[in-house]
Amino acid sequence: MSTVRSVVDRVGPTLLHAVHLPDEAVAVTDVVIAEPGTATSAGAGDLVLAVAAPDADTAARLVEDSAQRDAAAVLVKAPLATANGVRRAARRAAIGLVEVHEATAWAQLVWLLRTVLDAEADESDALDADPAAGDLFRLADAVASVVDAPVTIEDTNSRVLAYSARQDLTDPARVATIVGRRIPDDVLARFRSRGVFRDLTRGRQTIFVPGQKDGTLPRLIAPVRMGGELLGSMWAVVGGPVPDERAAAFADTAPVVALHLLRRRAHADVRRRASAELLRALLHGEAGPRKAVAELGLTDEPHRVVAVDTPGGDTLDGEGMRLALLERLSQGIGRQPVAAEHAGLLYAVVPDSGGPGWWPELRCALDDIQAGPRAGEFHAAAGGAYPLGELPQSRAEADEALGLLRSGVVPGRTVTFDEVWTPLTLHRTATAARTADVPGLGPLHTLREHDRSHGTEYVDTLYHWLRRPGDPRGAAADLRVHPNTLRYRMRKLLELSGLDLDDPDVRLALTAQLITLRWS
Repeated sequence: MSTVRSVVDRVGPTLLHAVHLPDEAVAVTDVVIAEPGTATSAGAGDLVLAVAAPDADTAARLVEDSAQRDAAAVLVKAPLATANGVRRAARRAAIGLVEVHEATAWAQLVWLLRTVLDAEADESDALDADPAAGDLFRLADAVASVVDAPVTIEDTNSRVLAYSARQDLTDPARVATIVGRRIPDDVLARFRSRGVFRDLTRGRQTIFVPGQKDGTLPRLIAPVRMGGELLGSMWAVVGGPVPDERAAAFADTAPVVALHLLRRRAHADVRRRASAELLRALLHGEAGPRKAVAELGLTDEPHRVVAVDTPGGDTLDGEGMRLALLERLSQGIGRQPVAAEHAGLLYAVVPDSGGPGWWPELRCALDDIQAGPRAGEFHAAAGGAYPLGELPQSRAEADEALGLLRSGVVPGRTVTFDEVWTPLTLHRTATAARTADVPGLGPLHTLREHDRSHGTEYVDTLYHWLRRPGDPRGAAADLRVHPNTLRYRMRKLLELSGLDLDDPDVRLALTAQLITLRWS
């Protein structure tokens, strides 16, 4: 079911902002336009576009009239949407009020809203295939005919979304771009050094880049924008400077391309959110393996859950870093792992057996990213391998191993649950012993109090002495003291506590207590 909130979320904050939503359960049925000089034809559940609202009073009357007709919301352009009279009218009438970015064309908005409503009305079909993909390739052909040159349509990360025919009339850089589905790094660096991407962000209508000595042909580039947001760009390989009239016609196609890119984004959001919700349910034991195989593209074999901790936690910055990490991982392993965010962590499900995206391959990609200029910014831990129906166990193991990494108990940045059984055993044992107040038993309490009040290190000394039986030099090295200092401390702490370290059970009990203090 489409609601005003879901439509606003899918179109995105660049174009729409919810000012007042009294009842988020109201279903949206259609989009209607309030034309100048005509009566409103809105019905129950409609989104009413205030095309005929030149001032706040007119907008307020439209809001009241739409509410009487049980419309879901009225969409008003800034700054009228936030005028006091319009907001009061919406609150009194208990109807939704949505602000539209003032630079947005109403015709474009109608097309986009109906695209989103169609996608939500038939969610299953929207998940099976991207309805905009074929249209985008046909549109690339149309744009190429306007500029009379082969064209690519690219997103803001220089990835190719579609390309026209006649690519045989281009250069090696364009061929490599299409084969790799993104501009190669060396070509990207050359365009960046010429200020191309800086000019794209500055809002220029078209950018002409002359040919280069390495044989790269000239480019005519046009930014693709909507509501002030850069969505991507169009790149035409031309033979030389383009006449102003043709360059202007090339730039005039950008708003149409922008509509397709926004439609693509809406579709991607539908798929990502649905997949993420299903994966979260699977990891919490609330969805069955059959559904996961059918809708997530997983195979019916053992998988591991990988938990990734990025800076920023459960914030917008943290979400952005996790999305960027997913993109980089897809480049490193050739496919994007099935993943979802939850509680500030990124969870990925990967096959345990050999093949694209299995755990060893994903781990190598993570290690490569950590070795780069932003090394050390995240931790990753994989749980054990289990059938799909038992993935909650793998998730719990990944969480536990990740906790040891984050606390510094286990060294490194990436780990598998199976590899850290020793610290896990000590940690679980210590956690249970702490609950039973094991460290509070016997003479150890006396040593702890003495350390607190006198600044001594008797407890630490005893721990290392017990860890290295018969090796005082090794224990002294761990403490970074001279062996004679270790012997002196041991003599003093035995006088203070009265411990009998010749008794093996005493040594074993003390070891359990000291492990509890260090590992719980």
